[in-house]
Amino acid sequence: MKLYYSPGACSLSPHIVLHEAGLAFELVMAPTKTHKLQDGTDYYTINPLGYVPMLELDDGTRLREGPAIVQYVADQVPAKNLAPANGTLPRYRLQEWLTLIGTEIHKSFSPLFMPNMPEEAKQIYRDRLANRFEFVNRELAAKDYVMGEHFTVADAYLYTVTRWTKPMQIDISRYPNLVAHNARVEARPAVQMALQHEKLS
Repeated sequence: MKLYYSPGACSLSPHIVLHEAGLAFELVMAPTKTHKLQDGTDYYTINPLGYVPMLELDDGTRLREGPAIVQYVADQVPAKNLAPANGTLPRYRLQEWLTLIGTEIHKSFSPLFMPNMPEEAKQIYRDRLANRFEFVNRELAAKDYVMGEHFTVADAYLYTVTRWTKPMQIDISRYPNLVAHNARVEARPAVQMALQHEKLS
């Protein structure tokens, strides 16, 4: 398998999950600013949408979108318990979390990375993020991970997007459960490997 990624982008989530799964894979850097691979290939010829992550399977099949990729990876190694079994209510709870993280947190960060976005508009998204972080903080009360006591692919995604609070200078110290969750996830060996590979640690 090949994972197309850009350091520190949302592709960090499947990168972490692949290490957690213990599967063999190759990393291919596809910088979000240049859209050029290291060999000069135009990334748009591989993924017409131009963004990461994208997972290429050994047979050449390509899978886009982080929440789909991490569930695919988890299902290759069911004994690792990275995702509940398909068709169960816990699996739908996992998808509920992945959707919340993707649509309510991840996408609320996007305008903050746009240099031409007016400051007034950015503040609207900061306020939205504060509201969502407050919700997540409550949900994490008395839980080590978003689904309970076991790490799942949703934790990798939540950790990845919450890391963006640092470059965006968003203080999350008022969300102690979220801060503790981030520290707990970051301490995992698989997370440390992904951070080192992406030169983020």
